[in-house]
Amino acid sequence: MPIRLKEETEKYLLGSIKRFFSEEFEQDIGDLKAMLVLDFFVREMGPSVYNQAIADAQAFIGEKVSDMGDARYEIEFAFWNKR
Repeated sequence: MPIRLKEETEKYLLGSIKRFFSEEFEQDIGDLKAMLVLDFFVREMGPSVYNQAIADAQAFIGEKVSDMGDARYEIEFAFWNKR
């Protein structure tokens, strides 16, 4: 499944890439180069970051589900035992 960024996210990232090149390398780049850099990183690194995020979420949810067994619960059919 290809990673698709929201339009406003992509716009922000393009500006961020252009600023990074300007401040770190003292090189101004245009929209086309910024888009090529963004596309490269999304396609090359995006799946690894996405897969790690899914693995982290699965571990977190699995941990929370396993904690449900330790949750306090009410004893069933206890009405007559109280008398």
